[in-house]
Amino acid sequence: MSKKVVFIAFVVSLGGFLFGFDAGIISGVMSYAGPEFNLTDGQMGWVVSSPSFAAMIAMLVSGRLSDVIGRKKILIVVALLYAISALASAYATSYEMLYIARMIGGLAFGAALILAPTYIAEISSAENRGKLVSIQQLNIVLGFFAAFLSNYYFNKLNTSGSSFLTDENVWRWMLGVEFIPAILYFFFLFFVPKSPRYLCSVGKMIEAKSVLNKLYGEQLAKVEIESIEKNINENKKQEKVSMLELLKPSLRFILIVGLVLGVLQQITGINAVYFYATSIFKQTGIGTDAAFASGILLSLTTVIFTIIAIFLIDRMGRRPLLLVGIAGISISLLVCAYGFNQATYELTSEEISQFEINESTKLEPFANKIYDNDIDFKNDMKTALGNQMYAKNEGAILEAATNINAALVLIGILGFIACFAFSLGPVMWVMLSELFPNKYRGLAIGIIGFVNSFISWLVQQVFPWELSNFGNALSFLIFGVIALGGFFILLKILPETKGKSLEQIEIDLVKN
Repeated sequence: MSKKVVFIAFVVSLGGFLFGFDAGIISGVMSYAGPEFNLTDGQMGWVVSSPSFAAMIAMLVSGRLSDVIGRKKILIVVALLYAISALASAYATSYEMLYIARMIGGLAFGAALILAPTYIAEISSAENRGKLVSIQQLNIVLGFFAAFLSNYYFNKLNTSGSSFLTDENVWRWMLGVEFIPAILYFFFLFFVPKSPRYLCSVGKMIEAKSVLNKLYGEQLAKVEIESIEKNINENKKQEKVSMLELLKPSLRFILIVGLVLGVLQQITGINAVYFYATSIFKQTGIGTDAAFASGILLSLTTVIFTIIAIFLIDRMGRRPLLLVGIAGISISLLVCAYGFNQATYELTSEEISQFEINESTKLEPFANKIYDNDIDFKNDMKTALGNQMYAKNEGAILEAATNINAALVLIGILGFIACFAFSLGPVMWVMLSELFPNKYRGLAIGIIGFVNSFISWLVQQVFPWELSNFGNALSFLIFGVIALGGFFILLKILPETKGKSLEQIEIDLVKN
């Protein structure tokens, strides 16, 4: 595999790194920004989920737009939007400014998540396409890892009391540091070529041949260009592609497969776990500092198993990885639900007296009361202290009160993350970049990306409310049951695309 192709795939998928970084950062940011702006559950959900809402719009238009003006130009704009979002978020003076700034970033990662796998698939050969497209997911998880590491470092500096950081400004630094990789992404994009399949589709055959020659050498480039030309000539009979064409019988099967994968990737709760990781770990009673540290373990697990997926995807194939992964996801989520269901909560008078909380004596009426669920316990704490004061001290209160098998919950969450990282995470994007004919690829991935982002937004928006009203155990049980249903659906409909050219996949799966 050409080093040049690997470099290009890595650069293009740096947009995924920025998405992962933004998603990981916000889990720590909300521990500080939430109490500072005194946000409700709905407002917390909106600040976290607003980028996904904006991404839905970007995903609908970016694929089609890239078919007209090219993948590379839009990716350069994406990098600039990331940089603007990072600075505007860091300087936000209100709840409204914060979510608007994050929506600008959402436009960027919505476009990047669609265009990067599309572009990479179009510069890849059949043997290496799975590995190369998976680099997108590797960059996403490296972004998560960098974010959780950054959050841990900033939180440590803040709690040490020996730096310029305070509870009021630490979250601004967490958000602002994203500006650095965004600018690097912008400059690196000028070193990547235009997509050869895009160039062919707009009649620039000489330029396309030049790109392929540089990437693969003349012999392999000749084979690739002939395959592309043949495919384009066959598709010339129908000049314009509309959304309605995706519904025609010949494309119905691959559209259903794509939609199932797009929905399943998000509806099992992956972004709820990532975006609210610090908050979830707090629920186990391990404390705020340990919750930030656990985030690093979570993201490191993701990196390791994504690398495993990259090595296996072109050996084992897409179908086995997805089926094993979704089964593991279901089991892991059910383990989390069981762990949280066994938890009890109790504060003693001695523990209450040791809290560094103003008016902690208001908690005395609840001393030595044993709660068998987190909902009642947290509601009583909020009633006594008020929402803002409880939010600022949630980690310390839960650490003192919670009696839970925290190791079991941690194993469940890490198992979920690991299984997702070698299956639905990378394999979904690989399959979406493969399933659809060249003519429909940009539009189809855009629509499925829109659905994927809508589900992601919905899960993130509802999750704080879900934890407050359903509790930890039922929330994870719902995700686990959904994943189990997804396993049986994929078992029935999922095809295998390993080792086939994009043109061969079209012959096999598009029913004429």
